[in-house]
Amino acid sequence: MSKIMNKSARLTLLASTMLLASLDTSAASLREITGFGTNPSNLRMHLYVPDNLPNNAPILVANHYCTGTGPALYSGTQFASLADRYGYIVIYPSATRSGQCFDVSSPQALRRGGGSDPVGIMSMVSYVQRSYNVDSTRIFVTGVSSGAMMTQVLLGLYPDVFKAGAAFAGVPFGCFATTDGSTWNSNCANGTISRTPQQWGDAVRNAYPGYTGARPRVQLWHGTADTTLRYANFNESIKQWTNVHGISQTPLSTDTPQSGQTRTRYGSTGGQAQVEAISLSGVGHNLPVNAAEAIRFFGLTTTVTSSVASSRAVSSTPASSRPASSVPASSTPASSRAASSTPTTGSACNWWGTRYPLCVTTQNGWGWENNRNCISRTTCATQPAPYGIVN
Repeated sequence: MSKIMNKSARLTLLASTMLLASLDTSAASLREITGFGTNPSNLRMHLYVPDNLPNNAPILVANHYCTGTGPALYSGTQFASLADRYGYIVIYPSATRSGQCFDVSSPQALRRGGGSDPVGIMSMVSYVQRSYNVDSTRIFVTGVSSGAMMTQVLLGLYPDVFKAGAAFAGVPFGCFATTDGSTWNSNCANGTISRTPQQWGDAVRNAYPGYTGARPRVQLWHGTADTTLRYANFNESIKQWTNVHGISQTPLSTDTPQSGQTRTRYGSTGGQAQVEAISLSGVGHNLPVNAAEAIRFFGLTTTVTSSVASSRAVSSTPASSRPASSVPASSTPASSRAASSTPTTGSACNWWGTRYPLCVTTQNGWGWENNRNCISRTTCATQPAPYGIVN
């Protein structure tokens, strides 16, 4: 899977273009959970729980890209900061196999309860359900690239668990399937696999035979210039999920939420259509991860009005206790961060060979400067090269 590793790891994970005017500060931090349950592929689990957690809180699973980790996705996206404001728990799985891509290709991964990564991720969800006061009717999933593929896999395997999902630059459920042990499917990546809506829909239905309940809503994002997972996969995903929902492939509404974006909605015209698809003109695989729009689609953008103090599970290990080289700078509790984030070493952030000035302001309540220069909430993330602080 080296092709997707080399390209998808360069995702800039740009901050949402719909940034909130202000974000609540929180002393919550990312924590690693061990012993969370059945875990056939040795995934790691990190958990973000806001300090003021409402009763019956929702759960969001956020899946990283190839060569990434849960902590890297935590550092590079707004999902945790939005959780502070809106009161939901975020699970960050981490793949540990070579290349750190999720298994979305093996027969085990594409069968409900079959094994591999989906089973481990479901154990993480069950752990949170046991440990916190959550609403099991509001569980959502999102992901980027390999994580976007896993998002569609989970929606297909566990429609009774996930209410909705948002996939940023992924492929349809089953498109990456292989039977020879390979984790890379060139035909799918190159967009040469085209099936009828019925065939795509059957792939989802056959993963959980006999299921007749409600299906999760799906939000899809893809750049027209994507050369890693070609744009044709966007249209194939639309065919698949409209068929799964039994709705027309003809959009009921089309609009332009931002310059260069075309949004189509299927099944209904409202903000929570069964299928919502956003095409980004001229954008490659390094598409912006619009966390705010994803959680808006999920229906999570209601400000928390009542809350109870959240308790940490006894088996959790604070991420801050791990070696500095494996912990993103954003795991530092917000309450202990200075009003401006002055680095202690180095003079620039290295983002895959591009040097950006370190953040020295807290624009929008974070450490983001111009919404692109830093890859964590304070300065650079303390990830291994090619990330990190450079002199």
